[in-house]
Amino acid sequence: MTQAHDPKGLIRESYRIDGITAEECRSIFLDWALSVPVGSDTRALVQTLLSLYAEHPADHPMTQTLTAALSAAEKPRRRGGRAARGR
Repeated sequence: MTQAHDPKGLIRESYRIDGITAEECRSIFLDWALSVPVGSDTRALVQTLLSLYAEHPADHPMTQTLTAALSAAEKPRRRGGRAARGR
């Protein structure tokens, strides 16, 4: 049964892989994010995933990846002056 929070079962499977690395988890997360339907509340889905897999250690690479996904991204900084205008 496909569930809205993990349509392909990618996150579920990442928790089953022994010795999975942080890089692999980030790649899996990106694939998961691309499979989420447009218009979905991704933040709420990530929070649901974190609660579903709360029994896993906080230092599991996927838990760390999901937690990082909830962090607010910094606003891009504009470079001012001549460097921003080019030559």
